[in-house]
Amino acid sequence: MQTQNLGYPRIGNQRELKKATEQYWAAKISAQDLLQTGAKIRLQNWQLQKEAGIDLIPCNDFSFYDQVLDTCIMLGAIPERYHALMQAQQLPVIDLLFAMARGYQRDGFDLTAMEMTKWFDTNYHYLVPEFTANQQFLLYHNKVVKEFEEAKHAGFTCKPVVLGPVSFLLLGKEKEEGFHRLELIDRLLPVYLEMLASLEAAGAYYVQIDEPCLSLDLSKAERDIFTKVYRSFKEKLPHLKLILTSYFECYGNNLATVLDLPVAALHLDLVRCPAQLDDILATSFFRSSKILSLGLVDGRNIWINNYSNSLELIDKAIKRLGKERVWIAPSCSLLHVPCDLSLETKIDPELKQWMAFAKQKLEELNTLKQLADSKEIDKLEANKKSWQQRKDSARIHNQAVLERMLLVTAVDAQRAQPFSRRRTRQRKTLGLPNFPTTTIGSFPQTKEVRNWRAQWKKKELSDEQYETLLKAETRKAVQWQEEIGLDVLVHGEFERNDMVEYFGEQLAGFAFTENGWVQSYGSRCVKPPIIYGDVFRPKPMTVYWSTYAQSLTKRWMKGMLTGPVTILQWSFVRDDQPRSATCMQIALAIRDEVLDLENAGIKIIQIDEPALREGLPLRKENWTAYLNWAVRAFRIASSVVEDTTQIHTHMCYSEFNDIIEHIAAMDADVITIECSRSQMELLDAFAAFNYPNEIGPGVYDIHSPRVPDKEEMIELLRKASEVVSADQLWVNPDCGLKTRHWEETRKSLIAMVEAARQLRKAPKVFI
Repeated sequence: MQTQNLGYPRIGNQRELKKATEQYWAAKISAQDLLQTGAKIRLQNWQLQKEAGIDLIPCNDFSFYDQVLDTCIMLGAIPERYHALMQAQQLPVIDLLFAMARGYQRDGFDLTAMEMTKWFDTNYHYLVPEFTANQQFLLYHNKVVKEFEEAKHAGFTCKPVVLGPVSFLLLGKEKEEGFHRLELIDRLLPVYLEMLASLEAAGAYYVQIDEPCLSLDLSKAERDIFTKVYRSFKEKLPHLKLILTSYFECYGNNLATVLDLPVAALHLDLVRCPAQLDDILATSFFRSSKILSLGLVDGRNIWINNYSNSLELIDKAIKRLGKERVWIAPSCSLLHVPCDLSLETKIDPELKQWMAFAKQKLEELNTLKQLADSKEIDKLEANKKSWQQRKDSARIHNQAVLERMLLVTAVDAQRAQPFSRRRTRQRKTLGLPNFPTTTIGSFPQTKEVRNWRAQWKKKELSDEQYETLLKAETRKAVQWQEEIGLDVLVHGEFERNDMVEYFGEQLAGFAFTENGWVQSYGSRCVKPPIIYGDVFRPKPMTVYWSTYAQSLTKRWMKGMLTGPVTILQWSFVRDDQPRSATCMQIALAIRDEVLDLENAGIKIIQIDEPALREGLPLRKENWTAYLNWAVRAFRIASSVVEDTTQIHTHMCYSEFNDIIEHIAAMDADVITIECSRSQMELLDAFAAFNYPNEIGPGVYDIHSPRVPDKEEMIELLRKASEVVSADQLWVNPDCGLKTRHWEETRKSLIAMVEAARQLRKAPKVFI
């Protein structure tokens, strides 16, 4: 029995990749310096996995930005707008990668970035491939071979990892009408064959091909394409051993097709779907020579493995298949968990014993392998003891929280009046103009602000000194917003770190790490809180800063909250009760905060839910149950206010078509969404549904340093007005501005306000 890993975090234990990348963007280090940082991280990862006893170590799981974007460049699927730049500048691959991811606005070019969206139901973002009817492919940059040879030169025989061709197409988007992207498979397949042949020639024996779309609901036609592609691989490359890998769900209705594919090994995510092992072992699979990779160690969460449960699954597979045909692995790539628990020195020891980060999960695999051979029995007993201690711990359960949940009724999830009546009262109370302008919440967290926070945490600044500095920064932000003419202001959130971590720090039932960083996209890393027990709010969390900011202006100041579903999704969640129960506990805590804000005079309250769509189960059969409790949680958090208080919510990087009814059911008075990268395409779902409430489609992309001009924003709003009534429209950026620099922010928001003013002068443009 062998162990394999599907992928390892690429940011470095101390976020070395993030720091080097941002230094490169700021022209403080050279491209060679950045490339050397990447090479050092790869070498460290390979060495660590070897020392942990992993038999099949992955390579090409590293990226300077995103693995799907890497695949686009490898296959020459580079949008046409970048071609002139490539020719004029003779752009190195690393700069092309960043231009496609972030946009490019210099040297006479003004290029928009590629669209970005969530990787299945995770908080990781990938760049969406763009396809045209005449799309051509070529092996433009064979990164996978380069990194395989790099590993071999360093003394590691690795297993290359590539995104499979069918998932690559399915994860993309057609950029013109009249064709389906899967029609491109005949052009794409030869390039994949060329790439795989080059791997075989370089000495690769096993190749991991990730086809995560096999976890989705696929049509027969789509399944037939998988059959066609993998039969072609077998015919053209009969000796190359392919490991077909999917994760995050069962194979479901795709299972029969999957079992028939001519691959050497098949990986199962047994954390998300343990029942599929019995399904497979009940088929004729056991008569084949294929290997079964058991995804037993959770690649999405930080709790220790239950060795007893895992050993039952291992034993079941071995009895049916034999040891030589059973591998053990994480459920998915370890990209989604922090690097090393041993770096945490301040977590309570009782909590820490229940946790495992990426490095520890590798050790768990090796321990499971030994336990399957009846070794390391002491570790099994220690594991059982830890699980029992967690189950019995008094810190996990709070009776008052459980009793409050039982008292929640349908009335608690219902606004007093329908939106049509609320809207009339809100317009009278708020007195806002047409095309009201606002931002999503945060303003740039400068180096100075971050340094203040670090000094405060180290006790180098007193509470009073820190508060004085933050008040001054807030005052400047409020005054500047007034000067440029924003209609609804925000306080800038200078006192906050991460939009989830900030709230988790003030809620009971949460724990925090010092170095538990996880990549969200590019150089953006987050440090998810850990929900270990029942959640409640000991005291108000945001009222002080919201009321302080409101005292500085006569304009309306938004209260800014993170919604219950997003706090749930962007945390490492306890696995000893249903996620819906944990979400309800968070919703009740946010409800208390909403009521306190309203009582303090805040008349506009934004409850961000960017993760609502992200949490949608991959199988449609499970959607209704999730959406019902997710929407109910939002409504419980928001419905406590009077009709005159306006509730906003924000969502970003989501496809809304399939869930638009449930978004409407949230009954937020105003929803703001990401729209600029998709050129307002995401609004189509709202138009087709005849969405009744007000909506702010983002008019510029905050994830790019590119600064759009006023005319570009007006054009986007014109497009928006073609599908949504102009009197429903708000004017705002795509998302919060925390990660941007002030220079970009000032220019962009001034242009945005000017665009709104021009529209108010020329309303006939929108008739």
